[in-house]
Amino acid sequence: MAAPKEVAGCKLGSLIIEGKTKQVFDLPEQPEQCILINKDRITAGDGVKAHDMEGKAAISNQTNAKVFEILKAAGIKTAFIKIASATAFISKKCDMVPIEWVTRRLATGSFLKRNPGVPEGFRFTPPKQETFFKDDANHDPQWSEEQIVSAKFNFNGRLIGQDEVDYMRQVTILVFEILEKAWALRDCALIDMKIEFGVDSDGNILLADVIDSDSWRLWPSGDKRLMVDKQVYRNLANVTAADLDTVKRNFAWVKDQLDHLKPNVHHKVVIFMGSPADLEHCKKIAKAAKELGLDVDMRVTSAHKATEETLHIMQQYEDTHGALVFIAVAGRSNGLGPVLSGNTSYPVINCPPPSDKLVQDIWSSLSVPSGLGCATVIYPDSAALMAAQIIGIQDYIVWARLRVKQLEMAASLRVADKKIRNLSLE
Repeated sequence: MAAPKEVAGCKLGSLIIEGKTKQVFDLPEQPEQCILINKDRITAGDGVKAHDMEGKAAISNQTNAKVFEILKAAGIKTAFIKIASATAFISKKCDMVPIEWVTRRLATGSFLKRNPGVPEGFRFTPPKQETFFKDDANHDPQWSEEQIVSAKFNFNGRLIGQDEVDYMRQVTILVFEILEKAWALRDCALIDMKIEFGVDSDGNILLADVIDSDSWRLWPSGDKRLMVDKQVYRNLANVTAADLDTVKRNFAWVKDQLDHLKPNVHHKVVIFMGSPADLEHCKKIAKAAKELGLDVDMRVTSAHKATEETLHIMQQYEDTHGALVFIAVAGRSNGLGPVLSGNTSYPVINCPPPSDKLVQDIWSSLSVPSGLGCATVIYPDSAALMAAQIIGIQDYIVWARLRVKQLEMAASLRVADKKIRNLSLE
């Protein structure tokens, strides 16, 4: 493949690396970025089997972009920036960790050869994660985590130790589970997939490289006979032009289906405040909720002083939203949360505003009449998190944002722990 000088107005620098299906170039005008150009090429068996496939580059480019947009919406840290042309995209420049991270939901393919006695279709719960060292000459041998740590890889000043391996493993499984939930919306089973990570110039570990139909096994309706991934090509003993057309149609179908993987639940979190004086407290709840991807409205009403109007507002939301959470912000004698709870089948969360009498006032939120199921939390962040957990049951993007938040909190604790360990050695 000849080296181009420019792509979509981007002047190309030196060729960083060329693989079987893509080229990666420097961008002199954006030194922290690079451009990946896909090839009209499909390969298998470490490149032993290879064919030109006109149009594959454009299909792969769009597939990759759509997948990364889903993952970015979920909060996953990625190197992907944007599409540059029909066959190329711009990415943060990374030093790549030479490990393929594979996640499996069902046992099939090479796993069965390496693990005789395990029946095909054996379900892994939780998903099984495996790692393979990128080495075509030796057919990408499987590596243990201990081997990765012992290799002492160092990229952009970031030593790949156990903490880094733990983080990449957790992200790998989360990426799989996000896409598994996404594909379930189209009645497609994600069987297994592989991803790679890179380290940017600031030492951040990012999901990088490419995720397209070369990266996974995908079975519509969970039926292996309907597979639409690269395995169709791998299984071909003799490859004809008609066979390549079939593979291409499968890849194009996958690319088109990705447009329908966004959550189709119309959700809303409605914050009812008993008084405008509670606005600042409600703003804190709304801010935390929006950061988790929630759609939030704030309303002012009083269950004591305007009961009929309060119920009317509540019913308007019930009639127009499939996933709905009410958050009641009222102090003193909290009638707002219990009244809402007694008149709706949707969840209600009490989050009373701060007050010097909060210890006494909170009992009106906690001690509710029998038959009511409203919960009570004190902190704005807790109300937002609880609402997200409820909405996340139906909306995988919100669910994923919660998982990412948990993952990042754990990662920050590991960083803090490492600093403390280093201090104790001085």
